[in-house]
Amino acid sequence: MISVLRLLALATLLFPTVACMVGPKYQRPSAPVPPAFKELPPPNTPQASTWKQAQPNDAADRGKWWEVYNDPQLNALEGQVNVSNQNVLAAEAQFRAARDSVRIARSSLFPTASASPSFSRAWSSSTLFNFHAGNLTGGGRSTYDLPVDVSYQADVWGSIRRIVLGSAESAQVSAAQLANARLSFQAALAQDYFELHGLDGEQALLETTLKSYTDYLQLTKDRFASGVASGADVAQADAQLKTTQAQLVDLGVARAQFEHAIAILVGKPPSQLAIAPTPIKALPPSVPAGVPSDLLERRPDIAAAERQMAVANEQIGIAKAAFFPTLMLTGSAGLESGSLSEWFTWPSRIWSVGPQVAETLFDAGRRRAQSDFARASFDASIASYRQTVLTGIQQVEDNLAALRVLEEEARAEDEAVQAAQQSLDISTYQYKAGVASYLQVITAQAVALQDQVAAVNILTRRMVASVLLIEALGGGWNASTLPAAQDLMHGM
Repeated sequence: MISVLRLLALATLLFPTVACMVGPKYQRPSAPVPPAFKELPPPNTPQASTWKQAQPNDAADRGKWWEVYNDPQLNALEGQVNVSNQNVLAAEAQFRAARDSVRIARSSLFPTASASPSFSRAWSSSTLFNFHAGNLTGGGRSTYDLPVDVSYQADVWGSIRRIVLGSAESAQVSAAQLANARLSFQAALAQDYFELHGLDGEQALLETTLKSYTDYLQLTKDRFASGVASGADVAQADAQLKTTQAQLVDLGVARAQFEHAIAILVGKPPSQLAIAPTPIKALPPSVPAGVPSDLLERRPDIAAAERQMAVANEQIGIAKAAFFPTLMLTGSAGLESGSLSEWFTWPSRIWSVGPQVAETLFDAGRRRAQSDFARASFDASIASYRQTVLTGIQQVEDNLAALRVLEEEARAEDEAVQAAQQSLDISTYQYKAGVASYLQVITAQAVALQDQVAAVNILTRRMVASVLLIEALGGGWNASTLPAAQDLMHGM
């Protein structure tokens, strides 16, 4: 019995060292990566001072990327995403399940042993040719069995090892997807946060404008009482005031929705979260863009697509190994006796051992089709990987362009705000002097308010674009943080 177990244990240790792994060795395919981003501001321009090429240490220790905004409230909210966001928790559970799948696959590298002790009592019929000393007699028989069966599939062609490695690489895919989920929901929270405070800035502007419009309404009423202004001037001033009040009230709908969205992102019902109104005052921070090739290591979705190619490559090897015979080593040992008192004695031992080779002789092209299917799936994963890289580069370019253009637009809009305010001041002076109608004042007021609102919205868009750029650059994540396949294969 002991010799059987030793033989199978020796085979377990020996076969992986002498066996080969059929199938292609994985190499990461090339990706369409340009040497530099197109939308970086040209040198010697005002915008160029805002951007720089990332240095090797720029991506170090950037896990909490939202801290570049220096907003304690945003920091507190972002810290709750990893802890309470249900989608992130689901992705984390999926990674743990994928890690456990590696352990399941790894168990196939070792023998399987089972024991099935049993006892049976049988009585033979005295009428079925059971003669003893010339008499017809019946008889009883007890059997005590304690067999231990051991089986082991020798991984001669590396199929099982590829399954284990493929499971480890799938766990790496899941880890990258978890990182991507965290980044996506963190970025979504930051976007909603700045959109909400952008509305706070617009709300503060409208409240200030309402005070000004109230003063203008009182001015027209006073002038009407003095017989200088007409009733139409009063009606126009009152209508403008009421219209602006309606605009202010309408902002409450969008603000409430953003606040509710933030609550869900941090894993709370909306009734448990309230964010105090605070207009945006800071400008978007400087973000090192780096070079496009950095995205291959900095974006978790690209890392997941790359690891998916490795999984598909293992499937080619598994399909190729199916063309070769399989070797199964089986053994059985145990104790068998007809007497309980002699059951655990050395003479009661039984054992058997032997190899079994199996080879498919005809399968109507099934294995060939499986091999072709695996290669086609690998080709599809390459195309998906390259498309993911292109999409990542596009997202960086889009937000680089957005920030560059919005910065130019902000400067132009600031000049427009100043000009509109100057026009309003002149129109007001002329109206008070009686050389201009109130229609001219209202027109100047509308233009001034429109430009001021546009300036607030541009600042909001710049903050959101900076969040999207950080997300497109990977948020400081790096592929080196993925668990190593060897660690996953050995249980970490």
